[in-house]
Amino acid sequence: MIRWQPRTGSLYAKPVCATLAILPLLGLLGLSGCTVGPKYAKPTAEVPAAYKESGQWKDAQPSDAIAKGKWWEIYQDAQLNSLEEQIRVSNQNLKAAQAQFEQARAAVRISRSFYYPTISGGATASGTRQSQNKALRGTSSSVVTYADYQIPIDVSYEADLWGRIRRTVESSRAQAQASAADLANVDLSLHSELALDYFELRGLDAQKQLLETSVIAFQKALELTQNRYQGGIASAVDVAQAQTVLETTRSQAIDVGVQRAALQHAIAVLIGQPASKFSLSPLPLATPPPPVPEGLPSELLERRPDIAAAERLVQAANAQIGVARAAYFPLVTLSGTGGFESAAISTLIQGPSGFWSIGPSAIETLFDAGRRRAISDQARAAYNQSVALYRQAILTSFQEVEDNLAALRILQEESQTQTAAVAAAERSLTLSNNRYKGGVSNYLEVITAQNAALSNERTAVDLLTRRMAASVLLIKAIGGGWNVSQIHSV
Repeated sequence: MIRWQPRTGSLYAKPVCATLAILPLLGLLGLSGCTVGPKYAKPTAEVPAAYKESGQWKDAQPSDAIAKGKWWEIYQDAQLNSLEEQIRVSNQNLKAAQAQFEQARAAVRISRSFYYPTISGGATASGTRQSQNKALRGTSSSVVTYADYQIPIDVSYEADLWGRIRRTVESSRAQAQASAADLANVDLSLHSELALDYFELRGLDAQKQLLETSVIAFQKALELTQNRYQGGIASAVDVAQAQTVLETTRSQAIDVGVQRAALQHAIAVLIGQPASKFSLSPLPLATPPPPVPEGLPSELLERRPDIAAAERLVQAANAQIGVARAAYFPLVTLSGTGGFESAAISTLIQGPSGFWSIGPSAIETLFDAGRRRAISDQARAAYNQSVALYRQAILTSFQEVEDNLAALRILQEESQTQTAAVAAAERSLTLSNNRYKGGVSNYLEVITAQNAALSNERTAVDLLTRRMAASVLLIKAIGGGWNVSQIHSV
């Protein structure tokens, strides 16, 4: 309420209040309206009762680390934990996703602002001189120059009788929730990518350690062969073969550095550091992955942020059908204006200078050559597309879980077999060395055994690295420690 006290000392009526008095009426009109368009229901999707590849993994219980979100702590690797913590602080892609989410939240506030009237005010002052020869001016008035001062306040409000604004808010909110889920998915993907690069780098450290150990062993074998050659027991061919194996292994050990450097640089970018200033000390991979509790397939719909984002986009598309449907009904607008106007600034803020007007308007499109129908059809097609993408996201998520459960099971079996192969290759190498020293076999047999032993040991390291990668991918496939309840507050 606006009050003023003129110089005469009497209290005048408040003309602006007549404009402001329409606000309760506007609110009642908005609340009493109906909401056109289909009511949203989450699309159905086929969900299996259990994972085909569950096996022994279903009984695992180290879920506390995953439940609190920092799923990488399940690996109990302090170096990995330290790197993962830096992603949320410095990763630029994550910051970009955060900014995108903030844009979506702002869009919700923009949509909600249409629930309320728009009020604008201003002040104008003008001077005017009329032409004395103006048509129809008349001769009774001698005033040709005058001033005009105004302080207007305008109010405009769209009555949401058909729910167009409510559907727009619903769509914006669902899109913001989808953006929040997208942000969580980017976060999960970045943490997973870091863990994958980290374990692959540690696998390369194990490969390099194995190759350097082999170089030491092959160096001793070369020295033995050279001594035997000098003693007339071995041939120059034996020395050349031993030298070849040694230098080849040295070359392989050096080549590992190329891949390791690339992974180290990738990790630097993930944690937001220049590659030239970042380094990781070697730490060979040695322990197998811990068991991961994958839960039930139905839980996947609540734990995968990409599925949640797809479902939220379905609701946003459903709300847009209502927005398109509301275009078939009249657009009802209430507007009012009030304020003060006077030819003299000294009498501007006085009761007689007040003015106001108020009135509704309704606009209905009578002919648009099918534009509204096309927009409505477009909205329904967009909804059908979002439903299909949502169901496809669910199918893909089940595939990823099954893929990595199968990988963990099969790679574990393969690792057990490979351990036996490594032990057999080492026994074969020992026997070949003994036979060569005893003069029973030539050096070619030793070289064959050396290559077989090294190849089997490198395969064992590669299998361990792949098992760690499958473990990380399984955690990513089940959504890490995220839950869909985290987006409802948007």
